[in-house]
Amino acid sequence: MKAVSSHTAIPKRPEDEVLPLGRTIAYGFQHVLTMYGGIIAPPLIIGRAAGLDDVQVGVLVASCLFIGGLATILQTVGIPFFGCQLPLVQGTSFASVATLVAIVNGGGGLPAVFGAVLAASAIGFLIAPFFARIVRFFPPVVTGVVITMIGLSLTPVAANWAMGGNASSEDYGSLPNIGLAAVTFAIVLLLSKVGVAAISRLSILLAMVIGTLIAAAVGMTDFSRVGNGPIFAIPAPLAFGWPVFEIGGIISMTIVVLVILTETTADILAVGEIAKTRVDSKRIANGLRADMASSIVAPFFNTFTQSAFAQNVGLVAITGVKSRFVVTAGGGILVVLGVLPVLGRVVAAIPTPVLGGAGIVLFGTVAASGVRTLSKVNYDKGLNMIIVSASLAFGMIPIVKPDFYDAFPTWFATIFHSGISSAAVMAVLLNLLFNEMKFGNPKKGGSVLVATPPRMVRREEVRGLLDGDYFQAGKLIDADGDEIILVTDEEFRAEVVRHQHECKNAGIPVPEVSEFERK
Repeated sequence: MKAVSSHTAIPKRPEDEVLPLGRTIAYGFQHVLTMYGGIIAPPLIIGRAAGLDDVQVGVLVASCLFIGGLATILQTVGIPFFGCQLPLVQGTSFASVATLVAIVNGGGGLPAVFGAVLAASAIGFLIAPFFARIVRFFPPVVTGVVITMIGLSLTPVAANWAMGGNASSEDYGSLPNIGLAAVTFAIVLLLSKVGVAAISRLSILLAMVIGTLIAAAVGMTDFSRVGNGPIFAIPAPLAFGWPVFEIGGIISMTIVVLVILTETTADILAVGEIAKTRVDSKRIANGLRADMASSIVAPFFNTFTQSAFAQNVGLVAITGVKSRFVVTAGGGILVVLGVLPVLGRVVAAIPTPVLGGAGIVLFGTVAASGVRTLSKVNYDKGLNMIIVSASLAFGMIPIVKPDFYDAFPTWFATIFHSGISSAAVMAVLLNLLFNEMKFGNPKKGGSVLVATPPRMVRREEVRGLLDGDYFQAGKLIDADGDEIILVTDEEFRAEVVRHQHECKNAGIPVPEVSEFERK
């Protein structure tokens, strides 16, 4: 391969890129479809646990969409001290569902739920700057583990969607459901293979549309209920009464908020790594403040704790669309869905197996992004191999054995029942133990688990490089920050011939091939 310098206009920050309006809305809608199943699941579960009827559950769902949209806009656009200005979708956190159901079943009802969310979110808001200061303890060996675990922990969600989503349903796990998911999965792959960049980037959205049409043709989806209910309705504040504050519920939800802060920090770091943009403690603090501020407002509009959606981090990775304004458009769509329940019912008609087929690619992409980050880690020195292996295994425990922590105290089980939180805590602690605290580490060599051969590069492969050139994210960059195009031998010779021909026509000395090779 040869190196040829090329000067291209690149936005100062990748996430600040502004796309044409049509593409912005299309990509934003793709983000909404990706997280729609996740954002409506908590109000459905909590509403049923509280004994609400269909209309009341509809109010909860609409409120979740409305507040999730506003929170997403705040997070992506940003105002002073609020919003990380990254392509992160906000929505009702699934991490809080089990605790909120327990509060409901404890007799407090929804008012106690909203009181616990409000108080715990206020505590989370106050401690958010502390979480931002730990960013230095998230080197690639930690962020790679966390990103990988985000993808791995979401894989069971995709599998559940592919099976039908509702374990009590008669057709749960049936061949038609899994077959529909497989067809959607195959469509995503085929569309990704298409040579047209726009189609490839919209592969998830198009696959969902095509999968839904196929489902409608074979009678696996029902649009008959789209017309039921109001067309326009603004969520009414305090529709279920004023919040009630119970100390037990507040303590339980504070633990959940700690988990949410950990996961949101991980998502901010993950999307920053994918977008190849700088993420510092100030940016994390702004993101966490937006997270908690949205959660404080949420109870007044009949909804629950807000957090970043990990599945949408995967969508950023698989599409390569890093613009935060695309996600802002998605937030606007969520707001519209929140005040137009009829549109929400249309989106809700997308079969769960279709979401599952697309989710397999999405969540796998997140894991692959983590593996790519882990490839930057030096395993030849230190004990990074042990950090990665132990953290990943520890994070997988609640995924492969969900009842592992059932006998532990509730506060402990709440934190470590999440594979993401488990892996993050273990990776941070082991990084502190092995990399920050140097005493006791082997002076020569690394872990006994390391068996990596030395890296070598042939001399002729680097003779076209200059001082200051560096390799990043699969691209060769020169000292000025401009991309150096990598070409094959045939393309190199063709470029040389073209340039020599131009020099000859211009009456200037024609350079030899060796001069190009040196440059």
